[in-house]
Amino acid sequence: MLDVFGTGIARDAGIARDTEKADAGGAARRPLRPHKRGRRPLLTAGLTCLLLTAAAVQANAAARPSESTATPAPADILQAGAQQGVADGYPGVIGMVRQGDTAQYVHAGVGDRATRVPADPKATFRIGSNTKAFISTVLLQLEGEQRLSLDDTVARWLPGAVAANGYDGSEITIRQLLNHTSGLPDYLSALQINGPYFLNTNPREVLPPQTLVDVGLGLHAPTSAPGEKFGYSNTNYVLAGMVIKAVTGAEPAAEVRRRIIEPLGLRDTTFPTADPALYGNYLHGYVIRAILISDATVSNVQVTGSAGAMVSTMDDLATFSRALLTGKLLAPAQLAELKTTVPVNADVSYGLGLEHMRLDCGKWAWGHNGAVLGYFSEWLTSEDGSEQVLHANNEFHLLGGTQGQAHTGKAMTDAFCAL
Repeated sequence: MLDVFGTGIARDAGIARDTEKADAGGAARRPLRPHKRGRRPLLTAGLTCLLLTAAAVQANAAARPSESTATPAPADILQAGAQQGVADGYPGVIGMVRQGDTAQYVHAGVGDRATRVPADPKATFRIGSNTKAFISTVLLQLEGEQRLSLDDTVARWLPGAVAANGYDGSEITIRQLLNHTSGLPDYLSALQINGPYFLNTNPREVLPPQTLVDVGLGLHAPTSAPGEKFGYSNTNYVLAGMVIKAVTGAEPAAEVRRRIIEPLGLRDTTFPTADPALYGNYLHGYVIRAILISDATVSNVQVTGSAGAMVSTMDDLATFSRALLTGKLLAPAQLAELKTTVPVNADVSYGLGLEHMRLDCGKWAWGHNGAVLGYFSEWLTSEDGSEQVLHANNEFHLLGGTQGQAHTGKAMTDAFCAL
């Protein structure tokens, strides 16, 4: 099989064996579907039993002959999945297992193909649609402040924004945007948007939110009534960001920073709105085109905006998701709304910016995934926030269902089940 990543890719891998206390304030530091089901719609609609190493098996057998069939530790499971992800072709894979305040980190492959530096589990990366939970949190906080209701129509706050091709903003509520039951098409399935984005031809192209919405509305006439059924669409969260600005007068990025990033001390989390570059300690992102791989670290954040432009780390995402699910960011009434779901399939339902799912082992978890050019990430968190597993890789070419996604996703769910 042709190695599209070139020959001699470093297979550096390892678990941080000295466990660390996770910084509750977010110093140094999203994704998702159980393996037996199809992957959740990724960035766009149309683009849209792991083994330990032989050495590890021998070491475990030598240390505990009577326990040779014991279940591997969660971090070992995640590590094996990271290594398999690199074998599948990812330049690098990182991951994190956290129980209470104790975290273990895993890594395999490289974070930069040019320098061969190992993939760093504390590095930043683009989190894609994991941004959605941040956006929904801001809107829920605004409701708690009685500045809006989730049952307000889109037209109340954005008159004329949804009024074309049979779509009517006076029939769609903010809640329906957040749980993806609006019936609006996904602008990211439009070739005029995803084509240049995939080719990464102009990382600084200006794409106002209303322009993205208009592209989505023009894709086709309604196929379902608002509230009728779940249909994942990034257009929903572009509009949600526009509502935040209409209510507060501030950009959604500024509200996310003021209400979430700063209070939680997420020092490695940012919300770029125009600058396409990454800075500091970050994973380079890559994209496969035919049999070639290109560095897509610098890419247009305006393509995804409030639907998926944020940058974060394993630790910051774990801190955020725990704070969100345990009521540190929302009043009880709004937390209940966050967790009120609509069905996606037999095992998965969708709340307001996050999923609730039953894993193959019978455990339940909250989580989401994020997929943007060059990056794919996922997270799982228990109801009480005490158990968390996350992983990310640095290659995504706008297609779901790849071997790497399946193997690393299964490792994540298996690791969570082993907690």
